[in-house]
Amino acid sequence: MAGLYSAWYRNYPQSKFHTINDWREWKQMDKVGHLYGAYIESVGSMELWKWAGMERKKRIWIGGMSGAAYQTVIEVLDGFSKDWGWSWGDIAANMIGSGLLIGQELAWGEQRLQIKFSYHPRHYQDPILQERSNQLFGRNQSSRFLKDYNGQTYWASIAIAPFIKKGNWPKWLNMAIGYGADGLFGGHDNFASTPGNGIVFNRRDIPRFRQWYLSPDIDWKKIPTNRAGIRLLFTFLNAFKFPAPTLELSNGKVFLHPFYF
Repeated sequence: MAGLYSAWYRNYPQSKFHTINDWREWKQMDKVGHLYGAYIESVGSMELWKWAGMERKKRIWIGGMSGAAYQTVIEVLDGFSKDWGWSWGDIAANMIGSGLLIGQELAWGEQRLQIKFSYHPRHYQDPILQERSNQLFGRNQSSRFLKDYNGQTYWASIAIAPFIKKGNWPKWLNMAIGYGADGLFGGHDNFASTPGNGIVFNRRDIPRFRQWYLSPDIDWKKIPTNRAGIRLLFTFLNAFKFPAPTLELSNGKVFLHPFYF
């Protein structure tokens, strides 16, 4: 929480607690980010309770709801921030993220659909775009890792082996569907002005579009090992999409990336 406050809230003005409706902003990338955050935090919490020896259903519910609880604290910080606000859309995404973990553990005792994340740094040759990106997402990579929606991709990594009754599909080999966006230099559009109607940024000529991906992935936890340190490493790695050849559908075109993260 201290790191998040330093990266996101410290340099922005505070206000009285208030709510906003931000569902249409950022091509919903922020909502998918909330879903991912709640899911991954719930996974980490549940695994810690499992290590501590907690009974199965208790660790599923307590660990599973930890992500939504943590994200709700973040939403409170948003509610007291002048530039943001408490968002019921964010709360819904948080609950879906925790619900994905809880539902799968109760139904299957495993995560057959995992939410993962990847990020690639973005740099623009146009100095105006680069400065706008710095203003919105931060000047260092730790801040941009959290905030730069143009460089983020969120993945639904699906286990294939449990759904194939016959065959030798490797248990560790998943297929992942990714979602991202590009051309985002503002919440609603690529335009910004001051209260006195002074235009400070106007690049409505830049298209804002969604990106869809299809790629193989690795479920690290399905790789057998007896070493506790390796199991811990695999749990950490499962939070991120494994770099691999990827098909991209975006802006009406199809691209093949030999290597994408």
